[in-house]
Formats: sequence, C-alpha cells, structure tokens
Amino acid sequence: MQRVQALRPLLPKGHVTYYKDQLLIVKGEKQFLFDSNGKKYLDFFGGIVTVSVGHCHPKINAALTEQAQKLWHTTSIYHTEPIYEYAQKLLAKFPSKLDTVFFVNSGSEANDLALALARNHTGRFDVISMRNGYHGMTQTVLGATNLGNWKPVFPHGFNIFKSLNADPYRGIFGGSNCRDSPVQVKNRKCDCAPGSCDASDKYIEQFDEMLLHDFSHSSGPAAFLIESIQGVGGTVQYPHGYLKRAYEAVQKRGGLAIADEVQTGFGRLGSHFWGFEFRNSETGKFGTRKVVTK
Repeated sequence: MQRVQALRPLLPKGHVTYYKDQLLIVKGEKQFLFDSNGKKYLDFFGGIVTVSVGHCHPKINAALTEQAQKLWHTTSIYHTEPIYEYAQKLLAKFPSKLDTVFFVNSGSEANDLALALARNHTGRFDVISMRNGYHGMTQTVLGATNLGNWKPVFPHGFNIFKSLNADPYRGIFGGSNCRDSPVQVKNRKCDCAPGSCDASDKYIEQFDEMLLHDFSHSSGPAAFLIESIQGVGGTVQYPHGYLKRAYEAVQKRGGLAIADEVQTGFGRLGSHFWGFEFRNSETGKFGTRKVVTK
C-alpha cells in the first residue's frame, strides 16, 4: 500500500481506479492475479471486460515469444505475414459478404473509424445510437456513448440521434417472455401471443417514429451504431427480433448497420462467435438461443 501511495502522484488525477485501497498487481496466471503483498485474487474481469484469454497462459506466451523472436513492430506501410494470416482466420468467422479487415488499436478507435467510413460511403452525416449504450471515449464517438458517467463537458459527437433504449427489463415495454435471452424477466406478466413479442413491436414502432420525424427533411441516417448486447450499460438484451428489425428499417432508408462487438464478439456469447449472428438467427421459439454444435 505504501508503494502505491508513493507511485500515485506520478499519474494524472483523471486516472480513476475502482478500489479505495488500491491494488498494485505484480503477477497474473490464467484466471488469477497477485498483488505486491503476495495476495491471490480470482479475476472476474479477465484483466478487463474485453479480454477473455486470462493472464500469461502458456499457449499465448509461447505464441508471443515466437513472434518476438522474428519481428516486433513495423509501420503499416510494410506488409507482414502475420497480418494476412490473422485476417484470413478472422474472416473465416464472418459471413462471406464481410470480406475486409481494418486493424485498429482499441474499441473506441474501431467505432470512430466505423462512423467515418459510414459517413464517407453514404455521403450523410447523421447517425443513430441507443440510449444507455457505450461506444468509447474519442471525441467523435462520444456522442454515441449515452451513459452519464462517461460524458465529459466539452462538445462532442455532433448529429448523433438517440433512440429509446429497447430494454424489456427496466424499460417501459416488456414482459416475462420478452427478453431475447434464456434468462427471462421475473415478476412481470406477459400478454404476448405465441410467436409474437409486444415489447419488440412497441419499441420498433418508437424507432420507426424517430426515423420519420428526425429525418423527415433529410436523406436519412448514415448509420445505426449499436451494441449487440449492451455491456457497460448493464448487459441489456433487447426484445425478440428487435435488432434485426431496426437494422432493416435503417437499411431501407439507405443507412448502414454497425454492430459494436467490442464486448460481445470473439465467442463470448458461447453459442455464436459474434453477437449480430445471434440476433439474426431467429428460432421461432422465444427465450431460446440457437446453439451451434460441431
């Protein structure tokens, strides 16, 4: 603890940590972390919510060591074999129509680039994001982040419209079978007929109304940026079929659908490698995931 206090003035005050009694982490091993006093912790964050391979796994360490002995870093103006190999393996996890990879440094940068590409491609500037969503902290993408804890006071994110958060648990519409998840909402009755979802219908009605009124005098939005499942906002899953229908509504007006997979991608959902695949694979049986097995 004394060592942490001695080092603390070296960092800016904006460097916020989660604990009153600060941890000084000195070692990691798979799912465990160790502090400067030798105390062992079970790491439920995996380092951070977007890292899912644990700490210092021997297999990962071996791959890092092998690459470090060959080549560390070059500028992007030169091509290297690992970039092509990784791109090829990554694209094998995508639908065939998604055939190009942009490599970036962070989720914020990825979303920032996605907005730039959408605006350049469509020739439009307006973008839609959802309330309670989180998409990063760059000055451009901050307008799409709609959580008060992450909104600084300086101007940011111009021409980004906010849609109602389609949350069947805490939102204004929902029922016991409306959540697109095996874990259903408790203590809430559901009047939905078999094979239908009233919450999805009502949230889509609100979304269509926003498209009609907010873009009545423009060509339409450049894109709709949304997490497949809201992460920082509380692991919010939308009503059955909502995301697919919202994507289609935007695409009908010439806009693009951008799936923020920073927290849901790379197999974290278990049944699908990407969250947007889960959202577009309707089974007809609400509350049940489509499980892909070998």
